[in-house]
Amino acid sequence: MTTQTTATAPSTTSENAAPARVRPPRATRPNGQWKVDGTTPLNHNEEFKQEAAPLGVRDRIESVYAHQGFDSIADDDLHGRFRWWGLYTQRKPGIDGGRTATLEPHELEDEYFMLRVRSDGQALDPAALRVLGGISADFGRGSADITDRQNIQYHWIEIESMPEIWRRLDTVGLETTTACGDSPRGFLGSPVAGIAADEIIDPTPVIHEIKRRYIGDPELANLPRKFKTAITGHPSLDVVHEINDISLVGVVHPELGPGYDLWVGGALSTTPRLGERLGVFVTEDQAPDVWHGVIRIFRDYGYRRLRNKARLKFLLADWGTEKFREVLEGEYLGYALPDGPAPAPATRPGDHVGVHEQKDGRFYVGAAPVVGRVGGNTLTGLADLIEKVGADSARLTAHQKVVVLGVPGDRVDELVAGLEPLGLTARPSLFRRSTIACTGIEFCKLAIVDTKDTAARVIGELEERLGDVTARVDRPIELNVNGCPNSCARIQTADIGLKGQIITVDGEQMPGFQVHLGGGLVGEGRDAGELGRTVRGLKVPAAEVGDYVERVVRRYDAEHTGGETFAQWAHRADEEALR
Repeated sequence: MTTQTTATAPSTTSENAAPARVRPPRATRPNGQWKVDGTTPLNHNEEFKQEAAPLGVRDRIESVYAHQGFDSIADDDLHGRFRWWGLYTQRKPGIDGGRTATLEPHELEDEYFMLRVRSDGQALDPAALRVLGGISADFGRGSADITDRQNIQYHWIEIESMPEIWRRLDTVGLETTTACGDSPRGFLGSPVAGIAADEIIDPTPVIHEIKRRYIGDPELANLPRKFKTAITGHPSLDVVHEINDISLVGVVHPELGPGYDLWVGGALSTTPRLGERLGVFVTEDQAPDVWHGVIRIFRDYGYRRLRNKARLKFLLADWGTEKFREVLEGEYLGYALPDGPAPAPATRPGDHVGVHEQKDGRFYVGAAPVVGRVGGNTLTGLADLIEKVGADSARLTAHQKVVVLGVPGDRVDELVAGLEPLGLTARPSLFRRSTIACTGIEFCKLAIVDTKDTAARVIGELEERLGDVTARVDRPIELNVNGCPNSCARIQTADIGLKGQIITVDGEQMPGFQVHLGGGLVGEGRDAGELGRTVRGLKVPAAEVGDYVERVVRRYDAEHTGGETFAQWAHRADEEALR
């Protein structure tokens, strides 16, 4: 595993020697673009990354902090560089959401950590699942969540435990390297890569090669902000490709055969922007170099002066796709990419829930926990079940689900039955299947309201109340619950997205949600992604979320026409129908 001891500016070696055909003009005020303004830091975040390289903090964790304890941790390591190894301090219990924006980080944080383990679309065999479950049981008080970035996320981790956690992860090929921080975050990979009967191209070799070459590379460890990657070759478009900094989506070129369509510049948060196609076709052999070119454009030209303008989406908005393509080809690749086709809209959900036949005659089975919560006992029990039925492994999904791979045909029913006691179901209700939630106020220092428990309660309420409606609805209605405006749970691209905030009802402040309706990505009935709409003044108390969702779903059930989706109806309905 690679570490570094010195900060690095953009390379001036031959890899960048080819001149770009378009050179962005110098801004009146420096934006911190390394190739335009130089590498002088313009804020403290940029200063600490150059003062001591972030990846080098692992050595201090293992040799100093794990022995001397939480109080020995230097501030810029604790609140900065630790993120490059997947560590954030978690929220101190008992601090209400109204105080989130008024307290300093040290006042909000506990002496325990959230730890994020990246899976990068990796197939997790029983040994890996047991390691993940054991870390939860031994160091995380039983906590473990599947995130919508295909990570496993723990809580209650002590700094003293990190050397042993890393040692265990190393034994099964898992890591926390750049799981957070201004770095290449964990990759979204198709959960059915290499096994699906209808797969266009297997993305596994590309993911492995990019990771082998570049994860832990000091040259890519100081980016303006986070950099998110998605790669799939499955026609269900199962990696939410439009909201990543870079996505490679499987397509078939009429002359060159299977390869990838390149998307860049997607991200949500408080300024949502869907990614855009560059219109190029990328072969499997070219894909690692293209990924490397795009991330270096972000490193070299991304805006570093203001953190809230430092994502790749802002650079793409200013440059446009034509200029971005010219710089990528002329300055970073040194060759032109051919034009290529766009991916077709998805014909089925990309969560892979249910039983599906593989191309080898075996089956894969997608199962839903409740809003991603699994825990150590579930992970260890899943390992035992996979071995018992003679299956191969499991993968995580971008929808907080798990997919069991390689199930023998005569053992599918046994597997499906065995998942239920583990808190997993291959036959979930409409809302258990389609609801995701971020960490929320229980552990997150940015959160304002509870999310996981609220969402679990609402699922139970809707299962009781909407049985008659869900029997008539033939497709999921996504309910995404987020504890703050940052949209880790993708609220703007859900059928019903809930953004946590403190609201005032009859003069009383309480936790509640702003509602986004009708969002979605390319899929069945939708040729392009679309952000959800908001209804002026519509805010729902947390205690009344179930009532609201029931009301709006029943209105949809009564008013939609033919095959009209919830999102299509929500965009045409008048505001009164959405209240």
